[in-house]
Amino acid sequence: MDALDTIDRKILTLLQRDGRMSNADLADAINLSPSACLRRVKRLEDDGFIDGYVMLLNQAAVGKPTNVFVEITLGSLADETVEAFERAVINCPDVRGCYLMSGDADYLLRIACSGPEGYEQIHRNYLSRLPGVTRIRSSFALRTVFKKTGVKLDDNC
Repeated sequence: MDALDTIDRKILTLLQRDGRMSNADLADAINLSPSACLRRVKRLEDDGFIDGYVMLLNQAAVGKPTNVFVEITLGSLADETVEAFERAVINCPDVRGCYLMSGDADYLLRIACSGPEGYEQIHRNYLSRLPGVTRIRSSFALRTVFKKTGVKLDDNC
């Protein structure tokens, strides 16, 4: 992967804000010709800086307003246990993210669900059946204060 220059960073910042932005509007915003802009976007995709394009749903509007953060502890961190867990957790339909962690828990999951009853079903039908799991600790988010989907591209926090 090549290093990002100022124009690449502008392209990535604008596309993170609006992935549906037309190439003509993007080119205009960064003062490039549409063909030069398209070549840069294609290079950023090919070089792996752009992972994909998505639409974000309103969780509440689709009946899944509740976020539950679940800490998972495995009985062993042997390769076969970790691999079996990771293969299986991918198939849990309401798990929206899975992170290998340092600290007390081995994994942190984010689950979007309808509420406590919905989470109970997920826990019973999926989480409790995941291979290698010895502990499940769940925390319900009371309210989302904010969430960001993009990645800040400069070195300042």
